[in-house]
Amino acid sequence: MSQQASPRGTFQKVADAVKAQIESDPKMVELPSAADLMRDHGVSRGVALRAFSVLQKGGVAEPVPGGRWRVIREEQRHDQRPLEEQIRSIIADEGLEVGAPFPSASALAAKFRVSRPTVTKALDKLEAAGVLASEGQGKVRTVRAVPIREERS
Repeated sequence: MSQQASPRGTFQKVADAVKAQIESDPKMVELPSAADLMRDHGVSRGVALRAFSVLQKGGVAEPVPGGRWRVIREEQRHDQRPLEEQIRSIIADEGLEVGAPFPSASALAAKFRVSRPTVTKALDKLEAAGVLASEGQGKVRTVRAVPIREERS
């Protein structure tokens, strides 16, 4: 893609080209790297990064650790809330009562597709907030308090 015509909107053209590529290839799960976009479209790194931003705002892609970008399909929409809020919602969604056993860190890690230490940190935050109780290492966590769902206007 030549920048001779007008550099304004070039990032949008690159984003549109990548979006068309995503739509034409249903098996595509990862976006091309910024270097690939720079080479394929003849643009600067800044233009490539702005194209990624456009795709993110459009709900088509999201960044992943390591500087790469992942394709988001309609059926794969990702919950953007912090992990501890997602875990907290399990209590209400599954109708857990005070004293009920809570799923293990390993089970939650598999469910949310994150590492077990990441889940453990979120569970520790919920324990500090008084939502969960733990008897110690290796013991089953239990529900200490049922969180009240906030009304959203």
